[in-house]
Amino acid sequence: MTLSGLIVLAVFVFRLVFLKISMKNEKAILANGGREYGVQNTKYITILHILFYLSCFAEATIRQVWFDALSAIGLGLLLFSMFMLYVVTQLLGDIWTVKLMLVNDHKFVDHWLFRYVKHPNYFLNIVPELIGLALLCHSLISFCILFPLYVVVLYNRIKEEEKLLKEVIIPNGIAQK
Repeated sequence: MTLSGLIVLAVFVFRLVFLKISMKNEKAILANGGREYGVQNTKYITILHILFYLSCFAEATIRQVWFDALSAIGLGLLLFSMFMLYVVTQLLGDIWTVKLMLVNDHKFVDHWLFRYVKHPNYFLNIVPELIGLALLCHSLISFCILFPLYVVVLYNRIKEEEKLLKEVIIPNGIAQK
């Protein structure tokens, strides 16, 4: 296995750790009367995310990609995206999930990151993660086919979140941390 392939596996395991955190938070949210939105879109995101990882890994493995300057840029983006995932999960705490879920009386988290970067989990975590994976693995085919599909699904998720922000979260006020 190439170094790029090993890095993809390590990042995937890192993501699984955060998935476990999300699942714990999801259970607590539902147990306390919270609710999930955009279920179908979340399924598409999940499928595309897994396909993207598998496809990049396959391209790197089949082509026996060597770690080079392009791979290093991809690794840098991946490290940045993983750091931002950590930051966002710390800021949101037990309301952070992979799914689009709201707790009862969900309030806006008024941190400068959320005020100045709309949807930092998407624009500072997921998009750099996918671009980083593609660069790390030299996965032009995966990127050209799957990234546009992911952008469409992510656009739909952002529209759903914007609606909830406008209609539910912001009217509920600001979270006190």
